[in-house]
Amino acid sequence: MAFSGKYETESQEGYDAFCKILGIPDDVIEKGRDYKLVTEVVQNGNEFTWTQHYPANHSVSNKFVIGKECDMETIGGKKFKATVSMDGAKLSVQFPNYNHTSEISGGKLIETSTTGSVVLKRISKKV
Repeated sequence: MAFSGKYETESQEGYDAFCKILGIPDDVIEKGRDYKLVTEVVQNGNEFTWTQHYPANHSVSNKFVIGKECDMETIGGKKFKATVSMDGAKLSVQFPNYNHTSEISGGKLIETSTTGSVVLKRISKKV
């Protein structure tokens, strides 16, 4: 499956501005700035389990099926309902305060989160 694997942050752009717009405290932004986020994806056809491992042993795991509404959770613990769509090889989902897309390009996981004109782009390598 195209997305299945374990990925570690290689680079990111727009991190500080994106976090500030979401209201994340400065001390949390500072701790996370250079953290190598680990993302684990298990894909079985249109079914996904998407887990992100954050500092201080905090993880967020979301399970979803493409095109079906599901319960999801943000890193801040906010629960919401969303439908993940797939356009070609790109996943897209609307979080409460931003739009998030994910794709595999050149063997890397490319994630883009957009709120207004502020964009966070994270590139992760397979580990």
